[in-house]
Amino acid sequence: MPPTPRMRTRRLVIWVTAPLLGLAACTADLPDSDSETSPARISTTSAAVGGTTTSPEPAPTDTATTTPSPVQTGPATTLLDGLEVAWSVALLPDGSALVSERNTGDVYQVPAPGAGGEPRVVGQLPIERTSGEGGLLGLAVPKDFGVNPVFYAYYSTDSDNRIAAVPWRGDRIGEPEVVFEGIPRGHNHNGGRIAFGPDGYLYVGTGEAGDTSLSQNRQSLGGKILRITPEGDPAPGNPFGGSPIWSYGHRNVQGLAWDDAGRMWASEFGAQTWDELNLIEPGSNYGWPEVEGKAGDDDFVDPVAQWPTADLSPSGIAIGPDGAVYMAALRGQSVWRVPIQANGTVGEPQRKLHGTYGRIRDVLFVGGRLWLTTSNVSDDKLISVPLSDVGAG
Repeated sequence: MPPTPRMRTRRLVIWVTAPLLGLAACTADLPDSDSETSPARISTTSAAVGGTTTSPEPAPTDTATTTPSPVQTGPATTLLDGLEVAWSVALLPDGSALVSERNTGDVYQVPAPGAGGEPRVVGQLPIERTSGEGGLLGLAVPKDFGVNPVFYAYYSTDSDNRIAAVPWRGDRIGEPEVVFEGIPRGHNHNGGRIAFGPDGYLYVGTGEAGDTSLSQNRQSLGGKILRITPEGDPAPGNPFGGSPIWSYGHRNVQGLAWDDAGRMWASEFGAQTWDELNLIEPGSNYGWPEVEGKAGDDDFVDPVAQWPTADLSPSGIAIGPDGAVYMAALRGQSVWRVPIQANGTVGEPQRKLHGTYGRIRDVLFVGGRLWLTTSNVSDDKLISVPLSDVGAG
């Protein structure tokens, strides 16, 4: 039988002020050393994967239709600082942004560019955290937010990782209503990225929580990309009947994005050898733990590009205004730009901002700028940088 998560309906509006447990930083999440990467050490595929690119503008991912922001010029600017691991950023329709703070469960609202005002805490989600990579992770805003103002959050409890629908009250959050639970939690490899796809369904990147056997086990939610309805049910058309599983054989997925052709891309943490950029097809097996990186084995899907783990350790990804994939690098302390060809193959990856901001957790294009969050454990930031800094304009 496919995994059957416990599900509840959403739409509660009570203000939440849940207490937290200890907030010790995890040694495994501290900065690692990095090294410059020569082009010869980065491997990309040359086989076509189908589809054509019709426009340099990206398809929507995890944001509602937003009020356009004016293109911003000028040097890099810190929009929010003093955070304990700024994990995810998601836009609201008014152009402001929500930012998740992993270690505390706090949700911040950052004003829209040019709107004035100061960032502020608008609520706290009931996470359970002691150490490691769990806590408040991904945020996602559905396309119908203007009609039904609810956003989604992925966070850790003492027993699992779960997804809640969180009412938005205009200046604060309401009580979260859990819509999907039972995702394996571990000290490491908790996944955590959520994003609404062009089809309106919620996609969820999970990790194998340190148990490698879960990735190949289609009875487990660990080491997968899931596809569910906003109410938490398996989405119609999923490849394994009534299962929420969209793809499997993953180690730890923390980046999801769609290009203008509707193709889905995902970042993948490797173990000791290769980090990956994958082109996701429903029902496909991406190999972990049987293979890491490109294996040339017909039973598994090879990544379209791979990096030594010291150069990447990828988290959030985004499609830029130039149509390229941009990848946040933790251990690699960079943003990697990966051009996408019209046939779906990728060009030569380019390393940007190497060592400028330390470990980078998430990336998002906003009003002619790149917004990024850092993940240096203390005094983390949300920073706005010009497109020229990352080769996007």
